[in-house]
Amino acid sequence: MFTPDFLMLVLNLFVAFIAVVIIMPRSIRYLKRLKFGQIEREEGLDSHKHKGGTPTMGGIVFIITSVLVVYILNFSYFNSPYINLLTFAFVGFGLIGFLDDYLIVVKKTNDGLKPLYKYTLQSIVAIAFYFLARAFIPGFDTSITIPIFYITVDLGWLYPVLVYFMFTAESNAVNLTDGLDGLATGLSMIAIAVFVIFAVMNKNYEVALYAMVVIGTLLGFMIFNYHPAKIFMGDTGSLALGGLLAALAVLTKQELLLILVGAVFLVETLSVIIQVVSFKLTGKRVFKMAPIHHHFEMLGWSEQQVVISFWFLGFIVGMISILLGVL
Repeated sequence: MFTPDFLMLVLNLFVAFIAVVIIMPRSIRYLKRLKFGQIEREEGLDSHKHKGGTPTMGGIVFIITSVLVVYILNFSYFNSPYINLLTFAFVGFGLIGFLDDYLIVVKKTNDGLKPLYKYTLQSIVAIAFYFLARAFIPGFDTSITIPIFYITVDLGWLYPVLVYFMFTAESNAVNLTDGLDGLATGLSMIAIAVFVIFAVMNKNYEVALYAMVVIGTLLGFMIFNYHPAKIFMGDTGSLALGGLLAALAVLTKQELLLILVGAVFLVETLSVIIQVVSFKLTGKRVFKMAPIHHHFEMLGWSEQQVVISFWFLGFIVGMISILLGVL
């Protein structure tokens, strides 16, 4: 059981965790000096007003730490197309989020990147990922597997369209979910852990290793992000994690199961869409507030109750996803 590959995965996770735990306190102090604090919306919950000024853009720390640990501790993988592609997606979407966060903290408003500009940048990275994967991943094809039924379908030209929607949808879904202390961090760890299992099943230890490193950095980040949060990941972190999840799904050939693995993220997104459509068509709101995690807060749930309940749901759908991936 304790093979060299397994021990290396654990070592990478441990090093990444310790690195973030050491770096994060200094990063929090530095971000405070720069006055890079959270800007709470006026229409937001009163219970969240005190979070204004809490340092944000913490995603910078776990992104940079993850990349450094992967390449320094595993220098033999420096030219691995899997490692480089995951870094491209992780850092690429992180940079988009960083630009959005930076504009917000500089302007001291919630107006960051214009939605059209943000979506355009996300689209560029998503499309570039597909073409890079096609060029550098051995045996990369345009087929997908339907779980349980053992049916493989070659999508042809529709496959890049699917990849495009996976990246743009997942990155925005994680972004919408990042509204409570530790919520997106915990759900991302659970989802990434599922793809570690899929990668190991495929004997793709490079993908598994990268995912384990990110889990390690998120574990370290969670110490400072759980309620009451001392730092937030910001769009820098949430967009990066969404992009990484989409990349993991593509590289492990579990494109369809991403829907189930990220089911909680999907529900959060659907709650916003339903709320907006309902209000525009009927003038009425389906939820007390969207995304749906705020709806439960307004029903009287504490922030920790909502977060832990959503983590539990994420764990359940993760286990079901693994089961479907094994069958």
